[in-house]
This record gives sequence, C-alpha cells and structure tokens, in this order.
Amino acid sequence: MARSRRQLAVMAPKDYSLAGWALLPLRAFLGVTFCFAGLQKLANPNFFKSADPTGIYAQLIAAVRISPLHSLLGHLLRFSTPIGVLIALGELAVGLGVLLGLWTRVAALGGAILSLMLFLTVSYHSSPYYTGADIVFFFAWLPLILAGAGGVLSVDAVIAARVRHEQGMRAGPPVVVPFSVIQRVCGQYDRGRCQAMGGSRCDPGPCPFLAAGGQPGQAANPGDMTRRELVLGGAAVAGFGVAGLVAAGAAAGIGRAVGGAKPLQQAVQLSPTKPSQTTTTTTTTPTGGSGTTPSTTTPTHPPGHNIGPAKDVPVGGSAAFTDPTTHTPSLVIQLTKGQFVAYDAICPHAGCTVGFVASQQIIACPCHGSEFNPDNGDVVQGPAARGLNRLTVAEGSDGQLYVEG
Repeated sequence: MARSRRQLAVMAPKDYSLAGWALLPLRAFLGVTFCFAGLQKLANPNFFKSADPTGIYAQLIAAVRISPLHSLLGHLLRFSTPIGVLIALGELAVGLGVLLGLWTRVAALGGAILSLMLFLTVSYHSSPYYTGADIVFFFAWLPLILAGAGGVLSVDAVIAARVRHEQGMRAGPPVVVPFSVIQRVCGQYDRGRCQAMGGSRCDPGPCPFLAAGGQPGQAANPGDMTRRELVLGGAAVAGFGVAGLVAAGAAAGIGRAVGGAKPLQQAVQLSPTKPSQTTTTTTTTPTGGSGTTPSTTTPTHPPGHNIGPAKDVPVGGSAAFTDPTTHTPSLVIQLTKGQFVAYDAICPHAGCTVGFVASQQIIACPCHGSEFNPDNGDVVQGPAARGLNRLTVAEGSDGQLYVEG
C-alpha cells in the first residue's frame, strides 16, 4: 500500500508537457504584457528624464520613501537612467522569450525577478495587498518556471525535434501510460524489482523500458537539455536578441520623433522667498503743506508657512513644493486666476508621487494609473481607495503663497 501511494506522487515521463496547452493563455498574456511594457518605456523619452514626474527617477524617489529596500535604492538614484533602460530591455527580453517559447524557464525566472523587485519597490504597501499587480505577476510566473512551454508552440520544441531528427530518433506526442502496464509488458519485472537493473526496485525514473533506446540505468530525464539543444538554443537567443534590440531601437526612435507619451506637467519647484517687510507709498496733499507725504505700510499674509511666489504657479497649471510641516512632496494648482488648491502629492495607494496633467486637468499617479479630481482631491479612477490629503493654501498681499501647518 505504501508503495502504491508513493507511485501516485511520481510524475510519468513526458507528463510535464501536457501542461503546455493549459499554460498557453498565460504565456500569451505575460509575453504580450511584458513586450508592451518594455516597448512603451523605450518609446517614451520622458521616462528617462529626471525632471519628469512620470520618469524612473521620480519613481525611484517614491520607492526610497516606501520600500523596505530604501537604504539600497537611495544609492541607485544617480543611476536612474541606466536602470530604466535595463528594466525596459529586460521586460522586452522576458516577453519575447515567453511568447516564442525560447528558453522559457529562463525567461519566466527573469520575469519573476522583475515582478518581485517591482513589488518590493513600488507596490509593497498596496492595501489590500491583492490590489497591487506585481505580486500577482510574480506568482503567475511560477507555473512557467516549473513547466516551461511544455513543448507547445515553442522554439524550444522545434529545436528539440530537430535534434531528435539529427539523432535518428522518432518524434511522437507524449502519451501517459500507467506504470503498471509497463511492469506487465517489460518482461524484466519480478515481484517489485527490475531484473535489468540488477534487482533494484522497479521505478518509473530509471526504467529501461522508458529509456527510448538507452542502456539500462541510463534513462534520460525528460526535462534535460542536450548539448546540441543548448547550442541551437543559444544561436536562436542571439538571433532573436538582435531582432529585439532592433525593435527596441525603432521604438525609441519613433518615440523621440513624435515626442513620446504625453507627460505630466513638469511642475516648477517652489521655494520660499523673503517678502519685503515694508512698502513705501506717497500721498499728495491737495493744498498747502509740502505737497507729498510718504507713508509706510506692512503687507499682511494669511497664517501658515511661506512656500513661494504665487506668480510661479501658472493659471491652469501647477507647481511642486515640500510641505514645511511634514516634509513630504506636495502640489499646488491654480485652477482659475487667484484660486489655489494644494494637496499632499503622495498617492494613498502605493506611495508614488502624483503629478498634474494640465491637458486633461487631472492629477495622475505614474505608477498604477490612479487619477484624482484637482478641485477636491477625490478619487476619479482607482486603484487608490481614497483621495489625496488636502492642504490649506492662500495668497498673501505680498504675492507669496502660504500653507497652514
């Protein structure tokens, strides 16, 4: 009984390939998604600009604040552009590998590493945790790491078939046969032991009947890659790698030619300025006297901290500043002339820094696409579950903006 129970847990030879058809939709989705993500980054020149709030530099700054890897990420800020290029090319390579079924397990492992790093740096604090896509992508890669392409619609399968043909081996579809049938027809089975294996216990793994022409005790593992397959696979990787680089270069060139994706408004960074303490005016006396009398007035301002000149915030535009009280990134918008609103610029979903899209009059998060109403900070589109924290801002008579702490 114990013997039969153990055999139930043993995978039959070539049985792993039956997963290929079941995993085909997952391969297609992950491959297309990662190819699109890589090409989209390469085609958007703003992604590599440190001044753009949608770029890799801004995302790394946000990650430094929220990621458990903040101590490491802080040292990588000066390498933000090479890191952005590496991520984009890595996503493209992973996507092509999975779509083509070329070294699928290696590509899936690379995808899992990318997804895990994005989870730890971008969506670590997503709440609830399942609203962050990166953790879902990480687990979606695991079946492909275990099963690969399963010999279905893949370059790996074409290479394996070519190698079998070169070695004069018949190719055929995988067929699941109960091991009890093998024991009956093999002719070497005797009371639980294999005579061809020197009386060793009969097992599916080293079974000479399943060795496809091999010598007793030399049955090949179905997942093993021969040296010839490795050479042909390497040549295919090099060829498709060159094609991928050409596609990446074309995407980058087209993106720069058309100006890339519409960026968030590159907000001016406000900084406090010291307003003049007095204003001198002259008053004319109608009759008699000396004719003019100088008078001194002191400008007034609302309560709060000075964050910078109001004139630096364009009508219908925005400017960035650091909240003097919390020291967090913040955003001030001049909706109409003289009407200012200010918000904490930290997205409540995963802590990325939001920016103002002047062309669409919306506040948007560059990480996961949340959108907020600039009039009141409320959520317009998730995954953020709540709106932005609003700050009280007002313009003083000295032309400066003040935020209450």
